[in-house]
Order: sequence, then C-alpha cells, then structure tokens
Amino acid sequence: MFSLVEGLPYVSFFFFFPVSRLTLFFTFSVSGFGIDPSLRIDVFEDLNIEESYAGVSQVQGFHNESTAFLFKDMWRSVRASAGVSERMLQKLRGRVEFTLLLTLKQDKFNSGVMLSIHHGEQRYLELESSGQRSEVRLHYWTAERRTHSEVFPYSLADGRWHRVALSLSASQLVLYVDCSRIYERLVETPSMDVPAGTTVWLGQRNNAHGFFKGVMQDVQLLLMPQGYISQCPDLNRTCPTCNDFHGLVQKIMELQDILAKTSGKLARAEERMRALDGCYCERTCSLNGEIYRDEEVWIDGCKNCTCLNGTVECESIFCPAPQCPPNTAPAYIPGACCKECQSVCLFRGRVYVEGDRKSVRDSTGTCLLFECRNRSMRRVESTSCPELTCPESEQITLTDRCCKVCRGHDFCAEGYSSSCVENSECVNLEAGACCSCRDGYRALRDDSAYCQDVDECAEGKHYCRENTVCVNTPGSFMCVCQTGYIRIDDYSCTEHDECISGLHRCDENALCFNMVGGHSCTCKPGYVGNGTVCRAQCDGLCHNGGSCVAPDTCICQQGFTGRRCETDIDECSDGFVECDSRATCVNLPGWYHCECRDGYHDNGMFSANGESCEDIDECETGRHNCANDTVCFNMDGGYDCRCPHGKNCTGDCVHEGKVKHNRQIWVLDDDRCSVCSCQTGLVMCRRMVCDCENPTVDVSCCPECDPRLTSQCLHQNGLLTYNNGDTWVENCQQCQCMRGEVDCWPVPCAAVLDCEFLVVPEGECCPHCVSDPCQADTVRNDITKTCVDEYGITRFSGSAWTKHGTECSLCQCKVTRQSSDASVNDMFF
Repeated sequence: MFSLVEGLPYVSFFFFFPVSRLTLFFTFSVSGFGIDPSLRIDVFEDLNIEESYAGVSQVQGFHNESTAFLFKDMWRSVRASAGVSERMLQKLRGRVEFTLLLTLKQDKFNSGVMLSIHHGEQRYLELESSGQRSEVRLHYWTAERRTHSEVFPYSLADGRWHRVALSLSASQLVLYVDCSRIYERLVETPSMDVPAGTTVWLGQRNNAHGFFKGVMQDVQLLLMPQGYISQCPDLNRTCPTCNDFHGLVQKIMELQDILAKTSGKLARAEERMRALDGCYCERTCSLNGEIYRDEEVWIDGCKNCTCLNGTVECESIFCPAPQCPPNTAPAYIPGACCKECQSVCLFRGRVYVEGDRKSVRDSTGTCLLFECRNRSMRRVESTSCPELTCPESEQITLTDRCCKVCRGHDFCAEGYSSSCVENSECVNLEAGACCSCRDGYRALRDDSAYCQDVDECAEGKHYCRENTVCVNTPGSFMCVCQTGYIRIDDYSCTEHDECISGLHRCDENALCFNMVGGHSCTCKPGYVGNGTVCRAQCDGLCHNGGSCVAPDTCICQQGFTGRRCETDIDECSDGFVECDSRATCVNLPGWYHCECRDGYHDNGMFSANGESCEDIDECETGRHNCANDTVCFNMDGGYDCRCPHGKNCTGDCVHEGKVKHNRQIWVLDDDRCSVCSCQTGLVMCRRMVCDCENPTVDVSCCPECDPRLTSQCLHQNGLLTYNNGDTWVENCQQCQCMRGEVDCWPVPCAAVLDCEFLVVPEGECCPHCVSDPCQADTVRNDITKTCVDEYGITRFSGSAWTKHGTECSLCQCKVTRQSSDASVNDMFF
C-alpha cells in the first residue's frame, strides 16, 4: 500500500495502450492496484460458499495454494438468499458493461449452468457449458425486453482447467478462454433492469435442471468491460515506462493544485450561499431604467403595466369622458393621460383654460397680454420684443404673445416638444406647434402626445410579397424569407437551390434534388437509407462481424476472409503463426490458440505463442506408471521407466499405492465403470464397453441400458419423464436426455433473406415470410418507402405518430409490396 502524492489516499489511473487491433484499457488504484469494491461482485464470497452446502466440497484450486469447490451431487441447492441476491443485483442494475470471470474444470460430457440470474422464465444473465454438443451458451435479457441467446462452439467440458472471461460492452461481446480471445461478436444490447425477487444460482439453473459437475473457483462479475485483464494481467498489454510513470506523477501534482484552487473557490461560494439562505428571490422587471417587483402594477404614460414573472405586460388606458361641473372644462395636464376638469376663464366671449394666454390691443394700438389664472384673465407684463431679421412681409402676428415672429419660427425649441411624450414628436406649424405620431405608430389621444405601435402584419398594411413571412417590429415590420428561399430585396425572396450551394443535409452517398421551398435526398444505387443517412447494401450479409462499406464490398474482421467474410483463416496451416516447440497450434474461428502439448502445462502466464508452457515432472509429481522395480526418469515432455542395471524387472505396475502384476486386469475402486490393466510397467485404463443385449450389463455404468427411472430425465414442468437419448422441444429449445441429465439449446432456424415482414406462427419457433404487414410480428422497415397521412405529411416506413385531433389513436406506416418495382403505401390504425 502506498500513495504517490500526499493527501490523495485513493486515485484511479487510466492507461490506454494501442496493441494490434485493440485499444486496451486498464485501471489500478494508488492505494493498492485493486478494483473498486463497488464494481465487483464476488459470487463465492457473497454466497459464503465455504459454509455447508450439500453436494459442494472444498478442494485444491487451479494453483497449488488456491481454494476451489467441487460440485458433484445433483440434489443440491446453491442459491443466494433474498437479501444477498438483492445486494448483488443492486450493483448490477442498469449496467450495460460488465465481465463475467470464472475458473473451472468441468467433467467430461457434463452439461451444466455455471451462473444463472433469472426471475421466473426470464433469464437476465445465464452462462452454461454443454459437453454433449461442445458449446458455450450465454442467455441474457436485452433492451428490447426479450431473452437473447449466443452460442459459441467450444468445449469446456474436457476435464481440464480453463480460465473463462465473458465481456459485454453495450453491443460488443468478447469470449476469452485461457487468456486467448476466442470469439468477438456484435450482439443486442443487454438490459440489467432486474426486478425485485430475482434469484441467483451457482452451478445450476434451479433445483431440478442444469447441474454443473466439476470444480469452480473465482466466480466474479466485474462491472467493467475490460475485467478480463484482472484474470490475465499480461494479455496483450504493454507496461508503462519510467518516463510514463514520472509524467503521471507530474500530472497528479497538477491535478492536486487544481483541486486545491477549486476547493478554495467552492468554500467561498458556500459562504455566499449561506448568506443567501435567508433571502427571498423573485424575478423583477426593468423598464426605462426603473426596477419593478413581481406583480407590481404602474402607469406608464397611457398604458397600465404589470410585472409578471420577469416580463412587462402593458395595455392601453381607457379614458371615459369626464363630467365637469360649471366653470370647468376637460383639458390635458402634464403627466396625465386622460383629460381632467380644469377651471376656465371667460374673456371677450371666449373660454380659456388654466395657463392659456391671449393678446389684445387697446384703443391706442398698444398690445396687452393676458393669462388665465385662478378663473380670471390676469395681465402679464410685456417685455421688449427682439429685433427680427426678416422683412415685414415675412413677419407673423400671434394670438398668444405680443411680439411678432418670422415665418418658419421654431416653436418646438421653445419647449413645446416636452408635451410630446411617447412615440411622438413635435412638429412646427405656421403659427405654433403640435405633436405628431412617428411613422408606424397611431395616436392614443386626440393631441397625439401618446402613440402606440401599429401591427402592420395583422392589419395587412405591409408590402411583403411571395415566399416571405411578415414579422412586426416596433414602428415598422420586416419580411423574413421562408425556409429554402433567399432574399431579393426588403420585400421579396426567391427559391434557394441548396443542392448547388452545398447547403443541404444529404449523405455523401445520396443524390440531392432541389424542390420548391427545400430539397430531397435519395440514396445512390447500392445504398439504402433515408437520404440523410445512407449505408452500403451488400448482396447478402457480411458474416462473422464483417462490415459492408460499399455496394457488395465487405471489410472482414481479423481472422476471416472471403467475399462475404464467410471463410475462417486457418492461421495454423497457413503459416501465420509459429507456436513454441512445447505447444501446438489450434485453429479457432477468427483466431488461434497455442496449446501446451502432452507432457507440458502452462506456468500461469498464458503467453500467446506458448512460451509459458513448461515441462511436467511426472516423476516428482507421481504422475507416472513405472513399475515398483523400475526407476522413473523425467524427460522433456514425458518420462521413461528404466530397469536398474543388474536387475531383472518383472514389468509390474504401481497403481494408487498398490502393486499390480504384469497383464493383471482390475476395476477402479472409485470408478466401477473403468477397467485398467498393467502392460509391461504401464497402467492403461478405459471406460467399460456397454452392451445392452448382455443381461449382466452394469446399468450404473451404462445408463442407456437401464430401463429404470434412475437413467430418466425430468421434464421442465416436473410432470413428464424421458428415457436416455430421448429428445423434445420446449419453449423453442431442443432438449435431450443424456445419462439422466437434460441439455437444451436454441432450435436452429434457417435464415430468412430478402423478406420485409416476418411472423412466428403460434406453436412454431422459426419466422416465416408474409406479405400482409398487419399479420407481421416483425417488420424490417425500408426507410426508402413512405406513407402519406390524412394531412398530406410524408411518413417513413416503420414510423409511428398520434392521429391528428385525438390522443388515443396511434398510427404506423407499414408498406406492402405488390411487385419488385412498385409499392402501395397503406396506413393502419
């Protein structure tokens, strides 16, 4: 246990090393190169298998100092309790990446389940090995909510030790045996949405079927796709250099500095958050520099405004006609939108309101100026008039002042413009000024001091032409081009050819066709898809994981060749592989394996070329058959029994501590079905030959000759029995009774090619081709086919939507074929 950096007790490191076709990923912790316990499910440890389980006993494991468990009796029940199962499955739920690891030595011809996680008939994860058919089978629950099975032709039931790793990463499945990659496939994505009440079984499917016979150890589920590296640490891995290590230490120091700075910022942020805990936050509004609280109401000119959730909403004020008493009249006053009753003055037969002025001339021609104040016209002292620069013919006499002004005088500059409040501007007249609404606005009152925006789009007062959409703006409008069109001027647009300009979304393997208001995409010949996405189409599938990259062109995975990747490359016979002299090359589908020759065994390093094979010292380990009067001499890959010089050796044999004379025949004590003989110092054993016609045949050794129930198998429903050798089909699985054990495998189905609609008839297991999509269980959707719904909208084959105007009717586009070059688009509700 060590730490590279003080203050970081546990850090995970991730290394990526490119090796051949694979990019390997492995992780270790600074605190001890282990795997995070939350990512590990140790089945033996969780089940506490060391406690007493009937039919299970502790034996020596794969290595001399390791512990394994022997599963032998068929009347056992190795099942996790409800609480233990829930703790195990809690880690597994929702995972789509995990690795199942185990080390085993399965009895020959045994067909049994190593691990089963199921709920009723639904198998969420189950691994079994069939010695009868030399297969490894994986059953799991998919994201499509159905059980899927993968079958790997490989024999684990050979009485030898094997390390097995099965890695699932979304849709990628890899099987490793003895640290060699045996199979790699693309499969359906798993779903570990395991319900409560799911059971976990070890070494059997249930109390009646799938009993594994042999030895198992180290059964684990690692919730990561690269878990096989913990089983085979030297599997295609490159060790980091010292420079890599020092770079890693430097990176840790940088991360520690970033962590310290981030921690400081977080502490300051927490202090500020604590200070805000007592605050009530609401969304406010801002208008003309003023801040208003939520739901606050105010008057803005001639509008009533409200702040609602951060947005200002205003509406025009309605002004009722004022009912003014005598000696008053309605008039506008500064700061108010509606007219209010104001006191008036009567002067020379006319009515003036507060603040109005009137100039008159007396009998001498002198100008006198009066102003209405407090209901009477009061005289205003006159001031000297400024000298005018215009000729007398251009001079104008006004009624509210004594001084003349030149024609074109700027009355707005004298302060009248302040009366024009909202979206209004002051306009000079011949003898005064007035307010006028700006372009695009209309008056809210008769003096035009307050104006509101005119919605030209809603009122049809715009000039937008074809292929445009009118959008209202404050005081004006704008014409926006419709999708697929480009602008000619401010008011009109023309069609845009996206295909020529390259502004389209067609796939590189599609043809672009310009259309009114847009474009369409169609995949080129040899490609299929919706035009936006096109993929190459090969005449027939690319087998063994091959990829169709161009019309009728497959790129094969490593280890396969042929036009459709249908041919396995025999690396052994083609000379691609040179195994060590102590190993022999064994060809596998898409791969190979250097297996130790007889007389050698692997030292645990599992090197790819067999260099880890080392000689077995039969003399030291006692794995020889030399007679008691001969001497065992170990040899490379074997041994030799030699007679000491000067002695006359008898050829007798030593077997299980007992002397057997030359040519003596006997039956094994622990296996009454095997017969052995001593031949010149060598012990030779074989299984007893079964002759069912012989009335003295030992039925315990030949169960196929036993008419009694002991050689029979129990049906899955527990009600029927079958004799040895009988076969039957149950739940689309072919089952067979062999020596009292049941072995089942998926019913093989012929491939259904060039078929769009599939149905599995009731009582059958394999799909048939049908022409009516309404009868189909499975539709291979051809997205180049379309339907048109009741509103004229084009729908792709296989798409589904809710019918217009209702929430309870679901529609789906299913295309029926009537000929090879014609299709009819139908809709089914």
